[in-house]
Amino acid sequence: MLSAIACLLLGGAGHVAAQVLLPPAQLPDIGRGLPPLSDIDPGRLEPITDRLTQVRLDRITTLLRRNRDTVELDERGAPAVRGVLIASGVDAAMIARAGKAGFALIDHERIEGLDLDIARFQVPGGRSLGRARKQLAKLLPGAAVDVDHIYFASGPGGALPHAALASAAAGRPRAPLGLIDGGVAAHPSVSGRVEQRGFAKGAPSASRHGTAVASLLVGSGTVAGAAPGQQLLAADVYGRDPAGGNASAIARALGWLAQRGVAVTTISLVGPDNKLLAAAVGRAQQRGMLIVAAVGNGGPAAPPAFPASYRGVFAVTGVDAKDRALPEAGRALHVDF
Repeated sequence: MLSAIACLLLGGAGHVAAQVLLPPAQLPDIGRGLPPLSDIDPGRLEPITDRLTQVRLDRITTLLRRNRDTVELDERGAPAVRGVLIASGVDAAMIARAGKAGFALIDHERIEGLDLDIARFQVPGGRSLGRARKQLAKLLPGAAVDVDHIYFASGPGGALPHAALASAAAGRPRAPLGLIDGGVAAHPSVSGRVEQRGFAKGAPSASRHGTAVASLLVGSGTVAGAAPGQQLLAADVYGRDPAGGNASAIARALGWLAQRGVAVTTISLVGPDNKLLAAAVGRAQQRGMLIVAAVGNGGPAAPPAFPASYRGVFAVTGVDAKDRALPEAGRALHVDF
């Protein structure tokens, strides 16, 4: 999965390739589907699918059990920040109306790079996220209201608490690549000019997953990256926060990258559809950013992965020697590479 993203970034369609100064290569057409697994016995896939489904559910259960004070499930069983609703497109009158109904304002900020606002509201005590979301959406009909969903890294990860953060390395002054993931460690494979910014408590904090993706993008050591030495702007949306990797953190990260003129951003995170995330992705695309996202490793029975499933996002997966999606590969509403 990660190598597919790296290979994709070796090329670019039209103006994108010119902006990031990568070797020219023809990208597959957006929307192109992968060959089906029709010649594989379904009976052989069922045990794998069942096991991957259980792994995905166990991952959610473990997150919830260890962090009940900061994480809860929405009505669809997706993990989200406990007791918090997010909304965009709100004004002072809407905030006052929500407050009178018991939804206290936590904070209200504007993401300058996307020209998008985020208001976070506290859910009144005793109400579930699902019930509260419906009530607030009814109170604020002109706003996009949702829970603050939490997104998982697509592949093995884990904290590297004692690793030093990657520092900027020498490189030619070219348009930077963007990465939204965990923090990047000072690993020998990462020789690009890595600049990091945190969007969660304790961030940036080095992680295995973020470091692995960074090495595949700009590494020039043991792991040869797609664009060795090119500047990488890495947004850590996890830090040391159990509820990190949430939709509002990803939206703020996209705003920072848009402000810095990033042309291509990779997001190897997966989770459910979310109104704020969809709006942030759309605003970034309007500003010329190509977003590359993984479809995940949850198998074909997993729900469609976002942000990979959003229109215009370049969704990538892992394939075998016959260009067939791997049995463990997740699914999006489209797969492009």
